[in-house]
Amino acid sequence: MASAGDVEAIGSHCQMPFCRQLDFLPFRCESCKGNFCLDHRTESSHSCTKPGEWARRRTQAQQSTTAYTPPSRPNILTHDQQCSSPACKTLINTPLVTGVHCEKCQREYCLKHRFAYDHDCANLVPLGARASQAGPTQRERGLAALEKLKAWGAAKKKASLPQSASKQAAAARVQATANLKKTAKGDAKIPPEKRIYLYVEASSETLTAKLPKGTFFYNAEFTVGRVLDLAAKSLQVSNVNNLSESEEDKMRVFHVEGGRLLEFGERVGKVVQTGNTVVLLRGVGAGMVGAP
Repeated sequence: MASAGDVEAIGSHCQMPFCRQLDFLPFRCESCKGNFCLDHRTESSHSCTKPGEWARRRTQAQQSTTAYTPPSRPNILTHDQQCSSPACKTLINTPLVTGVHCEKCQREYCLKHRFAYDHDCANLVPLGARASQAGPTQRERGLAALEKLKAWGAAKKKASLPQSASKQAAAARVQATANLKKTAKGDAKIPPEKRIYLYVEASSETLTAKLPKGTFFYNAEFTVGRVLDLAAKSLQVSNVNNLSESEEDKMRVFHVEGGRLLEFGERVGKVVQTGNTVVLLRGVGAGMVGAP
C-alpha cells in the first residue's frame, strides 16, 4: 500500500490560501507561475499577483518576430547599378552579384562581362577621358579598317590573275578547298550540297574577338545577317546589332574577294563562293554597304 508521501509526490497542492487541495493534474498559471487546482486555475479565481502577464509576453514576442522586414530583392526600379555591357541586364553590387571595375574603360561589369574581350573594351572610350586623349572614334577606326580590307582584296585579285590559267594554281586551289572543308565547323544538319565554306576573320582594329579567325560552313540560303550572327558567336565577338540603333555599334560583313560590304538581307550563296574570306568589322555605317 502506498504511503501518503508517495501519493503527494505524484501531484501538487493548490497554492490558493485556505484551499491546499491535492491535485494529481495541477494547472500552472503562466503569469504568476503558481500551481492550482481545477477550481482556482483562472487568474481571477486565485487572485493572480501578475494578471495578464502571459498575454503581454506573447504579444511582445509576436511583435519582435514581425518587426523585422527582410530587404526586398533588388530590381531595376530600386537598384541603379547595372552591368555596363549594352546587351546585359544583370544588376551588380547586390548581395548576390558583385561588380567588377575595368581599369581600362572605367566601367562596371558583371562577372560574365568582366574580361576586356567580353565587353569589347578596345573599342570603348574610357569614362572621363579628355577628347584629345580619346583617340579616333569607332567610325574612324571602322572606315580605316575598311580601306585596308579593300586594298587587301584588290591585292589578292591582282595576284591571282596571272596564274588563273595555270594548272599548278588550279591544283593548289583544289587542295586548299579540300583542306578548308576538312577543318570547317558548322551545323551538321545542313545538307552537304547546300553548304558554303568560308574563311571568317574579325577585324582587330574595330572589335575584340576571343578567336580572331576560323573556318566555317553555312547554308547557302542563309542571309548575310544570319551568317554574321553565327560567325560572331563562333569567334566570341560582342554582337549588339539587335540592341543598338547606333551605326557605330553595328557590325558589318566585308567580302574580301568582292571588295565590298554585304547587305544583311542578301543570300550568302548568291554573293560569295566556297573558299572566299569574309571579315566582321564594326562602325563603318550603312552608307558604305555595297560600295566598291
